[in-house]
Amino acid sequence: MKKTTKLNRATTRIASVSALSAAALVACGGGGGDSAGNVLPEGVTPVSVTTYSATTVGSGATAATQDLLTGGIGKTGLGAAAAPAYADAANPTALELRRNALYSNYRGILDASAGGGYGTFYGPNVTVTGAVTTGEGLIPGREYVAVLDDGTGRKRVTMAVQVPDSFDIANPCIVLGPSSGSRGVYGAIGTAGEWGLKHGCAVALTDAGKGMGLYDMTDDTVNRIDGTRATRAAAGSLSHFAANITDAARAAYNALFPNRLALKQVHSQMNPEKDWGTDTLAAAKYALYVLNDRYGTAEIPVRFSAANTLVIAGSASNGGAAVIHAAEQDTTGLIDGVVATEPVTEMPTAAGYGIQFNGVAVTGYGRTLADYVTYGNLYQPCAALAAPAALTETGSFFNYMGFAGMTARATARCDGLAAKGLVSGADTAARSLDALNKLRNFGWTPDNDQMHNAHYGLGNGPILAAMYPVMYGKFSVTDNVCNTSFAQVDATGNVIAPLATKALSFATGNGTANGAPASVVYNNAVGGAKAWQFAVSPSTGVADFGLDNALCQRALVTGTDPVTGAALTASSTPTAAQSAAVQAGIAEVLLNGNMRGKPAIIVAGRSDALVPVNNNARAYTAYNRVVEGAASKLRYIEVTNAQHFDTFNSLPGWDTRFVSLHPYFNQAMDAMYANLKNGAPLPASQVVHTSPRGGTNGAAPAATAANLPPISASPAAANQIGFSGTSLAVPN
Repeated sequence: MKKTTKLNRATTRIASVSALSAAALVACGGGGGDSAGNVLPEGVTPVSVTTYSATTVGSGATAATQDLLTGGIGKTGLGAAAAPAYADAANPTALELRRNALYSNYRGILDASAGGGYGTFYGPNVTVTGAVTTGEGLIPGREYVAVLDDGTGRKRVTMAVQVPDSFDIANPCIVLGPSSGSRGVYGAIGTAGEWGLKHGCAVALTDAGKGMGLYDMTDDTVNRIDGTRATRAAAGSLSHFAANITDAARAAYNALFPNRLALKQVHSQMNPEKDWGTDTLAAAKYALYVLNDRYGTAEIPVRFSAANTLVIAGSASNGGAAVIHAAEQDTTGLIDGVVATEPVTEMPTAAGYGIQFNGVAVTGYGRTLADYVTYGNLYQPCAALAAPAALTETGSFFNYMGFAGMTARATARCDGLAAKGLVSGADTAARSLDALNKLRNFGWTPDNDQMHNAHYGLGNGPILAAMYPVMYGKFSVTDNVCNTSFAQVDATGNVIAPLATKALSFATGNGTANGAPASVVYNNAVGGAKAWQFAVSPSTGVADFGLDNALCQRALVTGTDPVTGAALTASSTPTAAQSAAVQAGIAEVLLNGNMRGKPAIIVAGRSDALVPVNNNARAYTAYNRVVEGAASKLRYIEVTNAQHFDTFNSLPGWDTRFVSLHPYFNQAMDAMYANLKNGAPLPASQVVHTSPRGGTNGAAPAATAANLPPISASPAAANQIGFSGTSLAVPN
């Protein structure tokens, strides 16, 4: 346990500061400040310090209430179907954008419906002991925003350290929350943020080099760190991201491809994933600086350090990946414990370990994100038509979500794959089943079958297949890799000039090309550039979701033509050099399996089709045991009937069959905290068997404790996950 030094209980106070410039903030200092020995971590520039009192400040049109967790809207506001309105949506204020970013990021990965458990099992009104209150759960405190850069002015990692008023200097703790997915700095507010703030811990949020860096190639405008829009020149050092191109190059590109957009994670040319771990560690160091700045004294300028402050790294999805990277890279003992929910674990190999499920060896496992994403992007549209993949309660998911004609295009994808010899079968039924079996052999399982339609229908396959190879290859936005670009589109998939929603992108976007406002566009579509949903492939002449582009993206990862198997050349599309660049970038993000003996808990949903467990959670758990052996303190919790996006569970057909995974993140964090604070044993690795809510499609009964049984301190033998030699053994 880290609490080895008694803390001086004397406290100091600094004046409330809002929206300070970097120079003013450094000059202001705090209880200690740089001059007194509390030194900013290398590369960190403070941006602002704001006190959020959770009470109304101002009056009239400028009156506002904000807090650290909910942006002032509380449990009721986060649960509302619509985000709070702007006074002027064309010119939103930084405070409004922050409020709505908290709203969208909280709801982006959590089910905010009462039936799913919001307000009863989790939510701002639920206490750390699980008591359900009638309050709104606002948490007052101070938020310190800073930027981490590498000296180039291009890295621009945003960090926000939140210090609740309930922070106890005698029992200091920090929770690290790198953002999930590609989200901005508030991407972990509903997971690490809520848990940490409720426990009186400082919360160190970071976008880890991702986030809402939306750059408009046409007018040279950017998002500032606070989310407001400005030209690149006007934003200056507060620019979150701008493409690294000259005005001449931008003009030439715009003449050929007007109204295109660039995204930071994709087009920074820095492969930010390789730094997710070090960025998370930097946020921890900045959090210690913040605590010392606020509570340090002239006599004790550095009151908090890794030696006396409990540090838990906990997050989900890509955030879960970031905390695992951080644990592997933490050579100084900064992090005490790790909780990763549904993490992306970039496996360096599938050799030397194995996975058994229900006593049977698994044959497809341990693949990288780029590998299974580009493979899935090829086959998911076709596989979604297979009988085992149907969501019978809602009919076609494509049609339910309003994507008219997507079933016909998915059928065309099956036909195109068959014509190229990539699936077999005489008709769609046979071809789609073959495609589904290919996915099952590539790491997905039958538990994922009914998720493929959703992940393709919502564009997860096309979006990630377009984003990640470009990121790994460090390509410029002007490269149009695989004839793909990003833009806002209309209802028929045509590129249009970005609308007013660009001004709201900090609050509404999730850092991907999900249409808010950027979408994936295939420039080479027959008849002109079209969004992926509507693209007609040159080789097939039909609307098949741009099969040619999907084949190109797959070739970038493998280095071979998916149809012929021939190695790429200098004149092929893509080129051998482009593929080599992508493969080099993938090599930069691989994990090594060594968590350095840190206590850790990985939680994953068995039905997760976006980050399938055989390629991620199961594979990493098995590999870690091989690497660390008896020194490993990793526990693995697999939850049945849980999938990647809890937020989807409010949809008809999903409410009846899936349960929320988020309560198990909270339980894992509780278990880790008890272990580190009191020496309580971590729970054994186990399968938690949940019960779907059932009932009427679209009106499932509210989740109860029977649907969400807790992680067991002493799981039954039939539920225990163990090892058979070097193979992870997961029971049914």
